[in-house]
Amino acid sequence: MSSKERPTLGGTRIKTRKRNIAAPLDPAAFADAVVQIYLDNAGDLELVAKSLESSDLNFSRYGDTFFEVVFIGGRTQPGTVKPDEGERHPYSIIDCEPKREVILPSVIYLQKILRRRPFLIKNLENVMQRFLQSLELFEDNERKKLAIFTALAFSQKLSGLPPETVFQPLLKDNLVAKGLVLSFITDFFKVYLVDNSLDDLISIMKRGKVEDDLLIFFPSAKRSADGFSEHFTKEGLLSLVEYNEKKIFEVKLKEMKSALTTQITEETDISEVIENVKQRVKDAKFSDVEVVRMLWDVIMDAVQWSGKNQQQNANAALRQVKMWAELLNTFCTSGKLELELIYKVQIQCYEDAKLMKLFPEIMRSLYEQDVLAEDTILHWFRKGTNPKGRQIFVKALEPFVNWLEEAEEEE
Repeated sequence: MSSKERPTLGGTRIKTRKRNIAAPLDPAAFADAVVQIYLDNAGDLELVAKSLESSDLNFSRYGDTFFEVVFIGGRTQPGTVKPDEGERHPYSIIDCEPKREVILPSVIYLQKILRRRPFLIKNLENVMQRFLQSLELFEDNERKKLAIFTALAFSQKLSGLPPETVFQPLLKDNLVAKGLVLSFITDFFKVYLVDNSLDDLISIMKRGKVEDDLLIFFPSAKRSADGFSEHFTKEGLLSLVEYNEKKIFEVKLKEMKSALTTQITEETDISEVIENVKQRVKDAKFSDVEVVRMLWDVIMDAVQWSGKNQQQNANAALRQVKMWAELLNTFCTSGKLELELIYKVQIQCYEDAKLMKLFPEIMRSLYEQDVLAEDTILHWFRKGTNPKGRQIFVKALEPFVNWLEEAEEEE
């Protein structure tokens, strides 16, 4: 083995990697700088936007602070909506008049800012969530301004602001109980519907996951269909009232169809089925025409259809009609309702290929079971107004009608 000394690193400096030293956060200085830009330009949002664009302010680091200055004129205390120390300006959204035309320029101004700096949308979400969760800390007038801004933000499609950001924070129990949410959402609806359709509004509510039950915005004491109608009728939002009534009707109709389908499939005693229908009709206030149409749908839906065997289909349909004729008879209490039933059968036979050739047989069966009167059938044959498949069905029914007319002459 060699006895030579090994080389050493004596006198050599070992370099260490420099760490990235983060600059200390200074939101107060950022807020003061933005406030000064507002003051220097006397609140002219066009000039403010240009000044912000040419500045070297660190928006990526102080995005929340920027929107605090936009909304309330200065920085807020951490985690609250209370003003913090520092400069303020009088051109904020909270300081302006609670009018659509006054707040709209602020929305357009923010749209420009967000197009240049799309990463700020998350900061806008953060600030809006914080403010909406703290509605009770604002005055009535200030809440109204926030509602107008929010409606205009969606109306102007403010750079991808997600609806759930707005609607979910509103659902805090204490805010709903105090009626603050109902007041806010009413102002929101009224402003949004100035430029948008009810369908647009419902689309936003769906995306915000609140469309299924608009009563969640109401305090528990007013949370009823009548309370909903009374409130929004008073506020002039009749289209919303009509939509909600239609939605309630559809839900109740669906529930009724489901219950009846189960009873008919299980061949429940017909007297029990009739009582069930009567009770549900009374509770839901369905019209006679709607009941007749619904009953026919349920009866036909319960038929066990064969794939291609037309005769089996005919037998199954006619057996079903005969079995539940008493149910139809109970609710077809006038010539008008009988005619509605014929139209319903006509449309279904026209739209369903397997039923197309069964129309005359179904009509004859309904006549034989005393569901349809002779006069009603003859009226439809001579003066029926629904055009769907009418020529085909009139021709198919002609032999039966001739038989009716001949029997009438013999009598």
